[in-house]
Amino acid sequence: MPRIAIIGAAHPHVDYVLDELARTDRAGFELVGVQDADREIAERHAARFGVPAVDHADDLLARGVDVAVIAGIYGGRGAEVVAALRAGAHVLADKPLCTSVAELDAIAAAAAQTGRTVNLMLEKRGYPETRAALAVVRSGELGDIVGITSSGPHKLNRDQRPAWFFDPAAYGGILGDLSVHDLDAALLFAPADEGVVRGVVSAPLDGEDLFPRYGAATLTTPGTVVAAEVSWLTPRASDVHGDYRLRLVGTRGTAEIFWARGRVEVTTDDRPTRELELPAGLRPAQEALDAFAAGRTPEVGTRDSLAATRLALLAQKSADQGGVALPWSRTADGVVSDVASRRQESS
Repeated sequence: MPRIAIIGAAHPHVDYVLDELARTDRAGFELVGVQDADREIAERHAARFGVPAVDHADDLLARGVDVAVIAGIYGGRGAEVVAALRAGAHVLADKPLCTSVAELDAIAAAAAQTGRTVNLMLEKRGYPETRAALAVVRSGELGDIVGITSSGPHKLNRDQRPAWFFDPAAYGGILGDLSVHDLDAALLFAPADEGVVRGVVSAPLDGEDLFPRYGAATLTTPGTVVAAEVSWLTPRASDVHGDYRLRLVGTRGTAEIFWARGRVEVTTDDRPTRELELPAGLRPAQEALDAFAAGRTPEVGTRDSLAATRLALLAQKSADQGGVALPWSRTADGVVSDVASRRQESS
């Protein structure tokens, strides 16, 4: 039975895993404890399952953990991921995985050295709309995907955010935080192993904080141009937290995904606009925990987790440096696929 530990629970996305573990149809895991620097947070989540709350991650990792769930303050995640990998645990992490390229390099090295996997919960992959659009793309109906544009607005809900969220050192940046989902989706729809990344963010709003509310990341690969805008500017009166959407432009057709509206529209040279029937979706932590229970690597394994994170961090780095162009390549992570990880796990 895999032993699972929560290492950092400051972000509400920790509930992706805890809610999954609490399901009556979910078995096969032993939750050994919950850690967070804020004792109150750790105790609240631990009490739900009747497990220990601890102050230091080492206190849990020393007990022998198969899977470490990382969902703490963003600025502390990089070191926590490395510690978990070196303790022999696979990592299941909320995004962002870390807040700097140097931290990501350390994570990539630790994963390679230990043979453990790094797995991000990129929940947009499991949405019914994504699955429906991906089936159309893979069928070839749209031809080659040459352009992808996305919009990822969010409500800030400032009064509900903790102070660390507005601390640049703890938060890391809007592009590192939010663009990772759509940059990952871009590679899902139009696979690539290299490209050029740029990023830009707005100036902070006067009179409130030093927190940029709008940004955009671009990725140019040999076959596709990607543009992903993100923001904390969804109007307070909006009926959705974010009107997330993505447009795919192919050589023979287009597809528009309206995630918040539950709709995908496809138009091609041969068929007029139609709305796709949507398949069942996946809960954010469902596939990953299914994979760990079965002894296999989750769908979003080390290769894809590091690639999506590196793209977002490079976009943030570019923005911090005035929008300079930065090269990206999967070879920077030393991971061609998760096959090698699987072989090391079984050896």
